[in-house]
Amino acid sequence: MIIAWRVLFIEILARSAPEIRCSVIFEEHEWKSVYAVVVGKKPPKQAPMLKPFVDLLASLGGYIGRKNDGPPGPKTIWIGLQRMRDFALTAQALNRFKICV
Repeated sequence: MIIAWRVLFIEILARSAPEIRCSVIFEEHEWKSVYAVVVGKKPPKQAPMLKPFVDLLASLGGYIGRKNDGPPGPKTIWIGLQRMRDFALTAQALNRFKICV
């Protein structure tokens, strides 16, 4: 139930307040790892806005984001959150043990 609440909270907040920074909801290692994997570039120093970040997150769950697709739904956000957790744990381990890939 807590996970469902978080997914719906992210979905609703991204639609109602897209201009806030994603760091309000996500930890630094979470949003930076998603940014690095999806965009393929080094993450910016300042957290991106929530709406574009949720689109990136949902793309990990299969969201394509075409012109007429509408905003991402709970299923793509949920799958994206699962994958984000894996990326964040990997990034933390690489930093902790100073492993360079």
